Amino acid sequence: MKEYTAKGHSVEEAVESALRELNVTKERIEYQVIDEGKKGLFGLFGSKPAIVHVQLKPDPIEEAKIYLVDVIKKMGIDPHIEIKTEGKIAEFKITGKNMALLIGKRGQTLNSLQVLTQLIANRYTNQFINIVLDAENYRERREYALIQLAERLAEKAVYTKRPVTLEAMPSFERKIIHNALSRNKKIQTHSEGEEPNRYLVIHPVVKNPSN
Repeated sequence: MKEYTAKGHSVEEAVESALRELNVTKERIEYQVIDEGKKGLFGLFGSKPAIVHVQLKPDPIEEAKIYLVDVIKKMGIDPHIEIKTEGKIAEFKITGKNMALLIGKRGQTLNSLQVLTQLIANRYTNQFINIVLDAENYRERREYALIQLAERLAEKAVYTKRPVTLEAMPSFERKIIHNALSRNKKIQTHSEGEEPNRYLVIHPVVKNPSN
């Protein structure tokens, strides 16, 4: 945690001095008043400056990155991570050698790392942050594959007039399929099971025969 001791004619002025030195807003710090100071006679004689000790609060995104880099290096991979934030969503784009090991079978390793990294980030904030990990554009390729799979299985459900069960997948992947099939009036989708083994089921819509 970065720390700084600042002085000023008043506590407020000392805090402002620390903010300028650390180049942060007041929301990013915690401070302790060491000495409230003393104005002295005519504001000159016997005056003492106010002193504050300032600590920079941990940045949740930076803490998440530190954790992620450490874990990936223990896997024998030297990563480069670029972070893009939009609102409460932070996307970590990871590049480097041997990304296939980092992604894992059907993204399982990447998904597990994403969950753990998100837990770390949210230790340091009261406002939920959604972390998304990506490596070699895997998320985009996976989304395309899921949409193609959803359309094929929807056709199968309609043709066989029987529900089709997909493999277990994380909630954000199930959401991709839900959204992809939301306009298809011939089927309905819902999720069953308990996390982390929750899965999606595609049901054909059975129309009542007309009288």
